[in-house]
Parts: sequence; C-alpha cells; structure tokens
Amino acid sequence: MILWNSRLIVGDKMNTKKDKVIASINKKEATFGVYCIAFASHPSNLFDIYEANELLFPHYQRSEIKIIGLASGKQEAVDLVHDMLMEVYHKTGEFNVRTYFT
Repeated sequence: MILWNSRLIVGDKMNTKKDKVIASINKKEATFGVYCIAFASHPSNLFDIYEANELLFPHYQRSEIKIIGLASGKQEAVDLVHDMLMEVYHKTGEFNVRTYFT
C-alpha cells in the first residue's frame, strides 16, 4: 500500500507535473523517469529510492510504503535525498528523518 506524506518534498523538475504523477502512481499506471523517495524499509537505513514503476510489482503492493519525495530522474532523487538529510541535520543535529518528516 502506498501512503503519501502530507509534507511531500518535490524536486524542481517534478514540480509542474507532481499532481499528474501522483494520480498515475495511485492508479497503478506506468510512469517514466519518476523516482519516489520513501522511508527506509530496513531500520538501519534512512531512505529508499524507488523507480516508480517498481512499485507496480505485487511485493510492493503488499508492503506499506510512505512516499515523502518525488523526483524526475535518479540524479534529482539523489540530490533531493542529500538536501533532505542536510535539512534534518542542520535543524535537529541528528538524522532522525522519520520524526522530522512526519
């Protein structure tokens, strides 16, 4: 099950098509060049980056994935994660992303 964070962080290239992309992901339609940033599935990690079409596989449909960011392209996703981590650290002095972004 895909959940959306109320404070969705969106990359600059994704900003104009955000609503259309969210609708496509919710309808389980294929999207191209879209990357989702979610809270990590493993407790020792901070984030997971998924290519949006990966979420169409049954395994992900049975898992609870909370998306907190959207990016256009892998590099923008990596840059967005970097910016998010720096924001959390500068404001809290820690890397507790789950607490900060919920």
